[in-house]
Amino acid sequence: MGRTAATAATAARARIFAMMDANGDGIISAHDYLSRVDRTVQATGRTEDDPLVVAARAEAHKAWGAMDENSDGQLTFDEYDAWVGADKFDNICRFALGSLFDLADADGDGTLDKTEFTLLRTALNNAPGNAAAAFEALDADGDGRVGRAAYLAAIRAYVIGDTSPMGEALY
Repeated sequence: MGRTAATAATAARARIFAMMDANGDGIISAHDYLSRVDRTVQATGRTEDDPLVVAARAEAHKAWGAMDENSDGQLTFDEYDAWVGADKFDNICRFALGSLFDLADADGDGTLDKTEFTLLRTALNNAPGNAAAAFEALDADGDGRVGRAAYLAAIRAYVIGDTSPMGEALY
């Protein structure tokens, strides 16, 4: 990765890290990370016995276990920045993020409308205005829907330092 791409990736990761640091103390704790599922479940009105909730909790725990390599229950920015990348996104993060997408997909059609997208992203600590702008950036064909694959690809691009209009608007 060239210096420009590395700088872009680090800057993007810093914004993602700040979003996941729910209490703003400079550390992502297990609670900070795992409460993302709680907030999404609450926002969507799903019940704990919903198979999508069970799957989202399992994926979140898997992702947290992988990120917290030293098992100390917390993640510093340096640890996160050193850990995350294309391989980790492809093999770990996309499953956790995809399961949250599925929670917000009320009709199970593999897409989110603007309301569902904004609900999901605000549950994940993005500002509502940023979420709405990110939806507009991702809805390239203007059909009022964002597909799961496009959503995950846009986050991946942002994390690795590639161009992502959605990521720029969201974070």
